[in-house]
Amino acid sequence: MTRSLEDLMLRFDLQDASGVDLRPNYNTAPGQEVAVVHPLPVGRVLSQMRWGLIPSWAKDPAVGYRMINARSETAAEKPSFRSAFRRRRCIIPADGFFEWQKTPGGTKQPYLISSRDQQIMALAGLWETWRDPESDEDVESVTILTTSANEFMAPVHDRMPVILVDTGAESRWLDPDSDPATLGDLLMQYPATRLQMHAVSTDVNSTRNNHADLVKPLGGAGGLLLDGIPDRE
Repeated sequence: MTRSLEDLMLRFDLQDASGVDLRPNYNTAPGQEVAVVHPLPVGRVLSQMRWGLIPSWAKDPAVGYRMINARSETAAEKPSFRSAFRRRRCIIPADGFFEWQKTPGGTKQPYLISSRDQQIMALAGLWETWRDPESDEDVESVTILTTSANEFMAPVHDRMPVILVDTGAESRWLDPDSDPATLGDLLMQYPATRLQMHAVSTDVNSTRNNHADLVKPLGGAGGLLLDGIPDRE
């Protein structure tokens, strides 16, 4: 996420973001802090949480590295996610996300997928609080829900994040009074026509790299900007 705190305050109608140290991050990695929108009695607030959900009953926080994503088809029933699905739904704001496509040569080419109108994406997520037995401090962590890839994403990967389609969907997802059993229609594929992608440098494969050049298109044919609009005769 590279947007300003003011951008997020306006985009998500936030009531509070105190204590959030929002710095540009061009290559977010599991275990790092990410911005999270979630509801409180005072309204929507912005917090920073560790990416990789740690269930409240976990013995070791390292389990979070295996829970950076949750399948939307099963999250409501899985022991690691079902409590959060009922009570702790959230949004992870994002400029875009990386995905890797296998090449005939056996390597993987990274792509950056973003919104065609360059608006902030609202990724559906779940969050949880885990008490560290050593420090006796609470650790808040988050996972991103995924769904099957739409026709635009399918050539690159068979899964994609759940991107909430509009502000109405965002409100239903965040509303603590929403019946979880009625939220399935929100967890569908994002419209292909609203996405674009371009190839980026394999430097994103190393979390040590974190700079603006990582999100720039590669030169030549590999850097063609592709959008999700179907070809027309």
